[in-house]
Formats: sequence, C-alpha cells, structure tokens
Amino acid sequence: MYTLITVLIFITCVLLILIVLVQNSKGGGLASNFQSSNQIMGVRKTTDFLEKFTWGLAGALLVLSVLGSAFIPRTAEEVNQSAIQEQIENAVDPNAVPNFPTTVPDQEQPTEETPAE
Repeated sequence: MYTLITVLIFITCVLLILIVLVQNSKGGGLASNFQSSNQIMGVRKTTDFLEKFTWGLAGALLVLSVLGSAFIPRTAEEVNQSAIQEQIENAVDPNAVPNFPTTVPDQEQPTEETPAE
C-alpha cells in the first residue's frame, strides 16, 4: 500500500509541475493558443480550468502525503533499535587516550648475545 501511495504522489508531483509550467501569470501559456473567437473554450475558461486543476492536484498531494505517512512500514525491531541509537553505541570516546602497541609483532625482539671468546 505504501508503494502505491508513493507512486501516486510521484505522478501527482509530475502533473503539478507540468500544469504550473503551462500556466503563465500574465495571461499567456496554454491560454495564448486559444486566440480565435469561435473556440469552445475561451481564454478565460482555460485559465479557470488550469487554476482549478492546480488546486485539485495540490489538495491531492496533501491528502496522499498524509496517507503515505500513515502507511509507512514499521516493525518492532525498527522501533526498538534506531539508527541513531546504534551510532551512539558504536561511537568512539573522544577523551580516551589511544593505546599504542609496545611491541612490534612483525619483527623479532633483539636478544642479548654473549660475546664470542
């Protein structure tokens, strides 16, 4: 269900972008193509339709966003153990003094040899 709502939100966003790009606040845009007086939809009706469609898509986006937040998949493990809590537990203490190794494991330690007589 969450995936379906996410896809619907994506489609709504794309349509909203296209409708807003078609509009022109100074009376141009898609309405400028209907200059002839004998068209079924005149300039004013085109802008009314685009404005209503924009508001409808904005409302649909709002409703789908609220529904999407209600259908976010949650499991008991995710609720008990969050990513932030995991980072806090695995964090290194910045005040800790680093421990440097006292012996080098790859090289042999020098041994005292008795001088040859």
